Amino acid sequence: MAKTAEIQNTVSRELLSRTLSDLLETGRFTDYCPNGLQVEGKARIRLLVTGVTASLAFLEAAIAAGADAVLVHHGWFWRGEDPRIIGIKRLRLATVLRAELNLYGYHLPLDAHPSLGNNAQLARLLGWPNEPNAISRFGDQGIGWCADLPRPTETTTLCDRLERALNRTPLAVGALDRPIRRLAWCTGAAHSMLAQAIDAGADAFVSGEINEPTVHLAREAGVIYIAAGHHATERWGVQAVGAEIARALNIEHRFIDDSNPV
Repeated sequence: MAKTAEIQNTVSRELLSRTLSDLLETGRFTDYCPNGLQVEGKARIRLLVTGVTASLAFLEAAIAAGADAVLVHHGWFWRGEDPRIIGIKRLRLATVLRAELNLYGYHLPLDAHPSLGNNAQLARLLGWPNEPNAISRFGDQGIGWCADLPRPTETTTLCDRLERALNRTPLAVGALDRPIRRLAWCTGAAHSMLAQAIDAGADAFVSGEINEPTVHLAREAGVIYIAAGHHATERWGVQAVGAEIARALNIEHRFIDDSNPV
């Protein structure tokens, strides 16, 4: 009886792959990496472990937890990287192959999903508008989100909410006294989209990272830019997708956080 129950709580690698692809609509996106199954492992999956990045520390923790498959936002095989399997890349790949671990990576599709993606989950966490009719999209492939807030908000108030929700102190630059009526956001390293957020009418733009030119653009355009952490803003979508997959396929799911200060 126990053996039968165990079999009933596993799914095939092919079913997991199809379910994820259908859920995240991977065919809609042109991306910088392959979305979907990046390294093939065991034929059947009982435990799916999710995380932000397929780092060695995360992979080792997932294997120790008994994972059959891992699902991450930052996977492998990025466009333009050295294709050779040497050094750290060899060590990571050897770790995955030795454990027969299935590695799934979803980048832009996981940012953009209307309810489970990083942008949607950050909005839910912060209490920002996230209904489809309240959101306008901007930027390449509509990755950026923008919405009118129910009432004007001060920069200090927004930063306080971000710090409490993400457990990280955000960095705000630009016209910090400007009332925020229209807010734009895009998780991760979207600081290069500030000009597009300005064109979308945003008073403030929240993303993960910042670079030197972003400071000057925010100041000169009279808007606010807030860097709330790349890892911190992208912890939530992968958890939501993992939980949805576990519910739909009746398998186990666990999130493991390999913390990152950036």
